[in-house]
Amino acid sequence: MTSDLSSERLTEWHGVPRVRLATLPTPLERGPLVGNGVRLWVKRDDLTGLGMGGNKARKLEFLCGDAVRNGARALITVGAGQSNHCRMTAAAGSLLGLETHLVLAGDRPDRLEGNQLLSDRFGAHMHFTGAGPSEWGVLEIAREALTDELAAQKLAPYSIPIGGSTHVGALGYVLAYDEIVEQCTSTGFTPGAIVFTSSSGGTHAGLVAGRAWRRALGLAHPPVIAIGVAKGVVAGFPSVEQLANEALHLAGLPGRVEAADVEVDARWLGADYAIATPESTDAADWAALTGAWVLDAVYTAKGMAGLLGNAADGRWASGDNVVWIHTGGQPEVFVHHD
Repeated sequence: MTSDLSSERLTEWHGVPRVRLATLPTPLERGPLVGNGVRLWVKRDDLTGLGMGGNKARKLEFLCGDAVRNGARALITVGAGQSNHCRMTAAAGSLLGLETHLVLAGDRPDRLEGNQLLSDRFGAHMHFTGAGPSEWGVLEIAREALTDELAAQKLAPYSIPIGGSTHVGALGYVLAYDEIVEQCTSTGFTPGAIVFTSSSGGTHAGLVAGRAWRRALGLAHPPVIAIGVAKGVVAGFPSVEQLANEALHLAGLPGRVEAADVEVDARWLGADYAIATPESTDAADWAALTGAWVLDAVYTAKGMAGLLGNAADGRWASGDNVVWIHTGGQPEVFVHHD
């Protein structure tokens, strides 16, 4: 049974249902000079509040809005064993009174750590598949099978793909793009780029959709650069362009995303998704020592490594301002890896 909070939090944005879950706007912090004199700014989307925060709170506002509007009594989603998205979906389910089921890669550990520990505390049911963290096809099939099983039990499940990366979830970052550019404008600059880490494509789709929207309105619209950390997004799956245009259509917003708007820098992926690289480990250390920013080495730090690498390569001129989105992931820092 959904809690009273779910109906109290239910609103609409451009006719699309939304439940307020995140603490917004998140701060924009001034960082040091990097590369040849580029000013770094950090958008603190690790501070969205919900279940220890992270970028998924913005997506879940629209995904859970859709779930509540449609009378769902359970949430189902899927991800790697230490999925931040799964942890935050568990937090949203706890807050809204929705039973939550998580389909996870790997085997059930002897001891819960990191995101799994928090998901358990939020009351989620965790279903371990034995699949590898990058075996997304296997994981999605397991999610679909569990959805059918719970539907047969009359639980009215709302099923969410990996990362919450649908055109509904992408709307969270349409709003975020506008929020970032307006914060920059009020601070006195227009960024040369907005850089972030991308895997399942939903955050990326929202950002480029937000850019197309502002472009259509004749407003400042700095470019978006994704640092790809999963083989799928590097290869163009899912289609960020398609997701973005579907999000714009859903909200009835002007603008259109073209293929040229979608840039993925694939040089920082390493061996595979959810595996640290020497560059990401160095970037995590640099961020901690330089700005007291806590990055996990398998995901967010790859994005920071990409930004620092592009700055060192001279992509931006001295005096330019570049925004990096900190998408969260701190619970991963407290997980022991062999």
